[in-house]
Amino acid sequence: MATTNEGLLDDLLRLAAAASVTPHVEPDLHGLRRNWHACSLVVVGRDLAEPLARAQPAHRPGVVVVGSAVDGDDLYRCAFDIGADVVCRLPDEEPLLAGKLADALDGADRAAVTLAFVGGCGGAGSTTLAAAVAVLGNRRGFRTMLIDGDPLGGGIELALGIERDPGDRWPKLLNASGRVSAAALRSALPSVDGLAVLSWDQSDVTVLPPDTMSSVIGAAQRSADLVVLDLPRRADPTVEEGFIRSTATLLVVPCDVRSVAAAKRLSGPLRSVAGDVRLVARESRPGLAPTDVASHLSLPLATKLGLDPKLPTAMDEGRFAPTRRSPLTRAATNILNLFDRDHPDAAPSPF
Repeated sequence: MATTNEGLLDDLLRLAAAASVTPHVEPDLHGLRRNWHACSLVVVGRDLAEPLARAQPAHRPGVVVVGSAVDGDDLYRCAFDIGADVVCRLPDEEPLLAGKLADALDGADRAAVTLAFVGGCGGAGSTTLAAAVAVLGNRRGFRTMLIDGDPLGGGIELALGIERDPGDRWPKLLNASGRVSAAALRSALPSVDGLAVLSWDQSDVTVLPPDTMSSVIGAAQRSADLVVLDLPRRADPTVEEGFIRSTATLLVVPCDVRSVAAAKRLSGPLRSVAGDVRLVARESRPGLAPTDVASHLSLPLATKLGLDPKLPTAMDEGRFAPTRRSPLTRAATNILNLFDRDHPDAAPSPF
């Protein structure tokens, strides 16, 4: 940041603090020119834009000229002369500048694979599978975030054994909207071996504004290679944000008649908001064939999920650690392979 205007500098520092950015500040033209290529983003005050233009700086990306509402058209001329990408007039265009600052902190926008999991009926096992995909994705080396979007569910934190660990939960983020800093979000969350987890505390908060869900998922996507969402079956604008922003939605359905009937009622509304819906057929005994379930629901079969009699006890005791040969690990691995762009069996990139 470069300006001789103390009032403008105060505004810039306030916006930087809100974006969790610690800026390098230069108070004169000499310092600005010396560090012209040193930072990912250069914010130039109106007072230095004109003398900088006379110095004919080398062209570079990531330059913002900041002025006020009373500045005339010469503000844009100066911006053009120094090759600026954006002109921001404060205070009206503060959100635009805040977004640029957050971009500088987060780096280039990522195209994170985002997988939403939802049960076709109650107790389908979608939370367990979502946790397994996140854990195994993290082990595979993906920068991963697991988001529990179901306030009335059993709680992913309990299964992972981190319910007492320090860190922010959803109620702390209720006022999040607009551009949320990806780095600040990740650093605020509890984690398991590097897997960042956003879940719920024991408060009475059970409702999220749609803007909060959208902003948090956006921040997660900018800080991760893989984002895993565990979403409830109910249809509301907040939950729909999760499905809309996902690369694919995995509908987990036990292969019995009643579960399939319940999933049939959900699949239609789900496909109206989710762009890519796939079936995970969970084994039942006795049960229907996974291919028959897929045909009845008119959904592509992503994978089958076998029974694991030891899993419920491990989940209750907070010992969730999928073993190499378990049915859960096989299903989660199959799903990861479908969306791992470096895997030979990966589906075409949705981006």
